[in-house]
Amino acid sequence: MFRYIKKELAIIKRKDPSIHSNLEVLLYPSFRAMIYYRISHKLYLKKHFFLARFLCEMAKRKTGIEIHPGAIIGDDFFIDHGSGVVIGETTIIGNNVTIYHGVTLGGTSLDKVKRHPTVMDNVMIGAGAKVLGNIIIGNNVKIGANAVVTKDIPDESVVIGIPGRCI
Repeated sequence: MFRYIKKELAIIKRKDPSIHSNLEVLLYPSFRAMIYYRISHKLYLKKHFFLARFLCEMAKRKTGIEIHPGAIIGDDFFIDHGSGVVIGETTIIGNNVTIYHGVTLGGTSLDKVKRHPTVMDNVMIGAGAKVLGNIIIGNNVKIGANAVVTKDIPDESVVIGIPGRCI
């Protein structure tokens, strides 16, 4: 538990220049949501599904950030501002990914299959963006605010618009 707390403190302090102390980080909804997620994900992997979902529901009510405990999230993940973020069950997120408020990593199917996006390393997803379906967002991609992405995006791309298109 202390390892998660120290790690999340360091990530937020490094990625948000407005932070002046560790105490300020404790006020961040994304900090609390990620601690809840890390614990609930461990429970989910041990097949304690009810308890895992219970913790995630508590986090959602307290922070406005909904992360399904089945999602897989890599290192150096940062949610800036946080409110309204939704991350679905079969989402896979790589390392060094930053997302902003109002982002949805959602599914487009009700079938019990991989139905949420895979986001590779070093990706930034702008405020209000929707990334939907079993698609792959490549390495080093930037997705603009309010973009709606429903197709695979190659590495090193910048995506804007509805529907999302590479520029």
